[in-house]
Amino acid sequence: MTAVSTISASSFRKLLLGALVGATAVTALPAQAQEEVNVYSYRQAYLIEPFLKEFTEETGVKVNVVFAKQGLAERLKREGRNTPADVLLTVDVGRLQELVDEELVKSVNDEVIEANLPAQYHGPENQWFGITTRARVLYTSVDRLEAGQVSSYDDLADPSLKGRVCSRAGDHPYNVALIASRIAHNGEEATREWLEGFKNNLARKPQGGDRDQIKAIRDNVCDVAIGNSYYYGKMLDNDEQRPWAEKARIEFPDQNGVGTHMNISGMAMTKYAPHEENALNLMRFLTEKTAQHMYAEVNFEYPANPEAESSELLTSWGEFKQDDLSLTEVAKYRKRAAQMVNEVGFNQ
Repeated sequence: MTAVSTISASSFRKLLLGALVGATAVTALPAQAQEEVNVYSYRQAYLIEPFLKEFTEETGVKVNVVFAKQGLAERLKREGRNTPADVLLTVDVGRLQELVDEELVKSVNDEVIEANLPAQYHGPENQWFGITTRARVLYTSVDRLEAGQVSSYDDLADPSLKGRVCSRAGDHPYNVALIASRIAHNGEEATREWLEGFKNNLARKPQGGDRDQIKAIRDNVCDVAIGNSYYYGKMLDNDEQRPWAEKARIEFPDQNGVGTHMNISGMAMTKYAPHEENALNLMRFLTEKTAQHMYAEVNFEYPANPEAESSELLTSWGEFKQDDLSLTEVAKYRKRAAQMVNEVGFNQ
């Protein structure tokens, strides 16, 4: 089992002195303040600290955070009824569904949250909620392809692109969710055929992360790649990586079909939350326009609340049709999608 990283009280005091987060209310667990809420987070500190500080300033409720890369579900299971955690923040519908499957979270039936978030971003029985969205997009070479020449996920399997496509591992959660959505839309047989065609078009063995695929376009390794939209924003905002991104354009697939596949970052209230009222208030806050816009600005993710303002960069990419398939439906096919990746030898 992978150890869960934590921030000690002394280390966090040094962090404060280092002015990383200034006078933020975020600290390490456990804490003893009466008006508090405890968060376990897979999201990085720089992403969530700004709006947690804003929450504390608005409500007076102190937010204590444990940051981790993995292992939080296992930690919650170990802690059981004695867990100090109230809210868990994570990415990908798969991780959220894992919490449901392990019976680690509870239903939250709240009119404010439900009004702020479209139904497709509600988990089964409101046991989780999406708070930001990211599009699974296509990146295409600005030098070797015309805009719109590759416009659908189906095109990834088109024989005309043989040896011209790059991807990270097929069993990465981002790709598994996309494959699961295609199973939901098209059935297993058609999805398997598509995945085999996708594999046959790969320019190299799947490797690296989403940014590495864009770099591969710059390096003439491939002409088409698949990745999450926010990585493109991050690269444009990075002096070293901007030249990579400028060699690729972002394309939102299937605008004449079901729309572009969307995944989420999300939140859930733990089953034994000791500060349930404060947890609910925090979850409400995270769906409101202020926090939603802050998230969008910091990490180039789309607000899940349709009334929240997006970042200027994302707005410049224009509006696009999003696949409105329920992510609960996507989660249902994730296991089969992962199996299919292995069956076709996608990563080999």
